[in-house]
Amino acid sequence: MNSPGLNRRAFTLVELLVVIAIIGVLVGLLLPAVQAAREAARRMSCSNNFKQIGLGIHNYHSAFKMLPKQMGGTGDDIGGVVAEATSLADVPRSSNRAEASFLVGLTPFIEQQALWEQISNPFMRPGGTEIFPAMGPGPRRTITDHGVARYAPWLTEVPTFRCPSDPGVGLPASGRTNYAACLGDSMLWCHYGGHDDRGLPASSGFIEIARSSCRGMFWPRKFMGFRDALDGLSNTICAGEICTDLGDRDKRTSVGAYPAERSAAGAAVGCLPSVDPLRPLFWRPDGEFVAPATGISGNSEERRGFKWAFGRPCFTGMNTIRPPNAEVCAGNIFFDGMFPPSSRHQGGVHILMGDGAVRFVTDSIEAGNQNSPQPRIGGEASGFLEPGTGSPFGLWGSLGTRASSEIIQEEF
Repeated sequence: MNSPGLNRRAFTLVELLVVIAIIGVLVGLLLPAVQAAREAARRMSCSNNFKQIGLGIHNYHSAFKMLPKQMGGTGDDIGGVVAEATSLADVPRSSNRAEASFLVGLTPFIEQQALWEQISNPFMRPGGTEIFPAMGPGPRRTITDHGVARYAPWLTEVPTFRCPSDPGVGLPASGRTNYAACLGDSMLWCHYGGHDDRGLPASSGFIEIARSSCRGMFWPRKFMGFRDALDGLSNTICAGEICTDLGDRDKRTSVGAYPAERSAAGAAVGCLPSVDPLRPLFWRPDGEFVAPATGISGNSEERRGFKWAFGRPCFTGMNTIRPPNAEVCAGNIFFDGMFPPSSRHQGGVHILMGDGAVRFVTDSIEAGNQNSPQPRIGGEASGFLEPGTGSPFGLWGSLGTRASSEIIQEEF
C-alpha cells in the first residue's frame, strides 16, 4: 500500500514548457551582455596594444632623437638593385626601395627583437642559399613573389600590431596591421613625401608641394621628431586605428578609385556618392559607381592594412580629412588619397596622441567643411588653400596637424 505522505506529482508538460521559456528569455537577455563584455575586453586589449606602440615610439625617440621613419629603409641608389625580387637571380641585389613602414623600425622597441634581427641582418631561407640583404626586399611584394623567394619577416603577423576586435586573418594579406601613421589633414604627395625611391628629393617642385601638404606627425621618407610638433604632443595625433579587409567591398578597407584632382574643392567627398545607399558600410556594385569615381582600386592583395611593413598610405597610413569610419578614396592604390582611420568597435576609433595617450574618437567628431580644398602650394589662385592655413576640416583636421598654431578647445 502507498503511504499518503509519499505521494508525489510529476511536472506537467505546461509547467516544463514555462520553465524552458523562462530559461530561454534569460539566455536571450544574457547573451548580448556577454557579447558586450567580450567586445569591451577586446577593445581594452586593442587600446593596450596601441599604448605599447606609443611607448615604443617614445623609447625610439629617446634612443635616436627622432621618430621611426615612415617609408624608410634601403634605397635603390646602387646600379642593378631591384625591389620586388621576383626571381632567384634578383634576391641578392634586392632593396626595399625606401618603402618600409614606421612599424619596421619599431619592432625592437615592442619586444620583437628576434624579428628585428631577421630584418636587419642578411636573411637566408632555411636549407637554401637564397640570401636577402639587410632590411630585406620591397614590402609591396605579392604572394606570388614570396612563392618564388619567400621573405618570412614581411609575412609575420605581429600580435602587438593587431586589434583583437578585427576578425581578419590570413591570405591574401601579407601580415596585417590595425595601426597606421598619421600623415595630416592634406594629402598631395603624401604617398612618398616628394622623395624618390632612393630617399632623395624627387624634384624641387614635388618637394615644395610635399612641404606644404604633408602636415602630420609623420612625413614619408623624412625623419621627424617631437620638436616638429609645434602644436604640442598632446594636441597632435601620432597614429590611428584601421580595420583590415574581409573581402566584402567594405568602404573602409577597399579603396574607391577617384582619378580627379584629389586636393581640390569637393574632392574629399568625391567617392561618397558611390557608397551603397541600402548598405552604407559598403560600395555600390560594379558598374554603379558615380563619376568621377570609377570602381574599386587595386587587386585582392591591395587592401587596407594588408602589409604591415609597407609604408604606402593605403597599408599603414591615415589622415584627418574624412571623419573616422568614412570611405577610403584614392586615385591609385599606391598614391595619396583620403584614408580615414576605422575600426570594428561601435561608434568610433582609437587614436594615439603624440604624448602617448590613447583616446577614443567618435565618428561624429566635428570635421569642418568637407567640401573645402586642401592646403598646398599654389594657394587660392590655383584652387587650393594657402600653406599654413588652419585646417578646414574642423577639430578633426586640427588634431592631425603638427604645426598649424591651432588651439584645441573642445573635448573629443
